[in-house]
Amino acid sequence: MLKPEISILGAGFAALTAAQSIRKRSLEAKITIIAPRSQFEYYPSLIWVPTGLRQRKDILHSLDGFFERHDINYKQATVTGLSADGRTVETSDGSVTNDALIIATGGRFIKKMPGIEHALTICEGIDAAEAIRDRLNALKSGRIALGFGGNPNEPAAMRGGPMFELLFGIDTWLRKKGRRDDVELVFFSGSPKPGMRLGEKAVTKLLEEMGKRRIDRHLGHKPLNFSPTGIETEAGRVNADLILFMPGMTGPAWIAETGLPKSEGGFIKADKFCRVEGFAHTYVAGDAGSFPGPDWLPKQAHMADLQAKAAADNLLLGLEGKEPEKTPKPELICIVDTLDKGIMVYRDQKRSVILPGSRALHWSKRAFEKKYLKALR
Repeated sequence: MLKPEISILGAGFAALTAAQSIRKRSLEAKITIIAPRSQFEYYPSLIWVPTGLRQRKDILHSLDGFFERHDINYKQATVTGLSADGRTVETSDGSVTNDALIIATGGRFIKKMPGIEHALTICEGIDAAEAIRDRLNALKSGRIALGFGGNPNEPAAMRGGPMFELLFGIDTWLRKKGRRDDVELVFFSGSPKPGMRLGEKAVTKLLEEMGKRRIDRHLGHKPLNFSPTGIETEAGRVNADLILFMPGMTGPAWIAETGLPKSEGGFIKADKFCRVEGFAHTYVAGDAGSFPGPDWLPKQAHMADLQAKAAADNLLLGLEGKEPEKTPKPELICIVDTLDKGIMVYRDQKRSVILPGSRALHWSKRAFEKKYLKALR
């Protein structure tokens, strides 16, 4: 196929990495990205917004130059469904046909817990991060409760790392402001060892860090509901003036009536090549998908990039009539930032490593941010 038409759904990490990977291998392909906005939101730096280290302008970045530089067609629309076995994408602004498709629209948070509207979720985007910043600035004394949940039908569908970063970052910020004695911090989780996907050593280190910082813990007790003044759990009430909570994740809502295969947790089922089961020339990357692998397989930008590269390579092989051969390496890389230091966590199928907190790792995280965004600009 000389000039295949390839549609990519989304404008996040997985979508942009897939687009770049395809363009590097194929100058002839017609690439169309379908997304509500021609804007990239750098989610890893949202944890710095509440404490003032980053602002809106540091998080949101126009993609107009990126699209022009890589010769990508952009369609501003919201995906609503698929038809013709994936060869037609239905959107809020008509349909788009394709020869091959990569789905990278991301997942969504499970917002079923009673009173969930009383909690703020940092990874919902810049608006949520700014709302946390404003509440934090206004709280002169009281108690902040932070925690995260999961998807009971899909253990990998959680994102706890940013909550550890937010917890330690707020603690550091309060100390610098001389307000730590007036504001209590408590970390809650239904798991007695939250963050086990990071590895046993990492969990031990993170809990030790909480102890050093005088952060209370309410662990092993399932949250039941939220209110403006706290959280009810199976073991009693956790009082709070501000609740920061990361719910478990599930797949995008638009896939409901598409016929796409779904995992028990509600994600698009993929094989080891990131290929959607039963759909020709259709791939998924990032938080929208459920992939084979270890139970600690992360929902994070780094893994989304690895999946996107594999999906792009396999898609082009398929269009050439060849079998897919690329598989993304299961790998977790995380710098748990504390605002002034960073704790490095690495995990693959052979080893699990954690490095103690250092200023160098904090600056490494900031350097990676700069490098990643420079490539988009």
